[in-house]
Amino acid sequence: MLEAAIDLLRGYGLSGAGINDVVRASAAPKGSVYHFFPGGKLQIAGEALAVYAGRVEALIDQALAGRRSNPERVRALFEAFARRVEDASCRRSCAVGTVSLDLGDEDADLRPLLQGALDSWARVIAHHVDLGEVKRTRSFAGLVLTAIEGAYVRARAEGTGQAFREAGAWLARCTG
Repeated sequence: MLEAAIDLLRGYGLSGAGINDVVRASAAPKGSVYHFFPGGKLQIAGEALAVYAGRVEALIDQALAGRRSNPERVRALFEAFARRVEDASCRRSCAVGTVSLDLGDEDADLRPLLQGALDSWARVIAHHVDLGEVKRTRSFAGLVLTAIEGAYVRARAEGTGQAFREAGAWLARCTG
């Protein structure tokens, strides 16, 4: 059920990941959803986002690790995201991004989880891409995340991961 929820969140945001959608995508009995997720849609979305966030953190860490220079790290990170979006035929975005755009007042309980995911991803980037000053490095990590989320939007619209590669090439120049 969590895998189905993650896929739905990446493709359609929170509005496309209702209980009936998760049941249909996972082929789980509806009663199982309420048994395992008595908090309903927000609970399953929260747990799915937590799993997803951990996976993305590992993807970021792996893409950045083992590279010699900051420019190589940045290009490798954006290439990893380009391949990820292309592997999904440009039909899946970042679950954190899609849910953030879909967040209503009634879903505000998810906001700390979304913010926590972005913060953890920024910490991993800042750990690997050191620009000499903590404040500058942290700001750059935020810019990288902004570029990644924007590249997802373009990838969905354009049907290619090229936006990731372009952003990676430009941002790599900022680190050299």
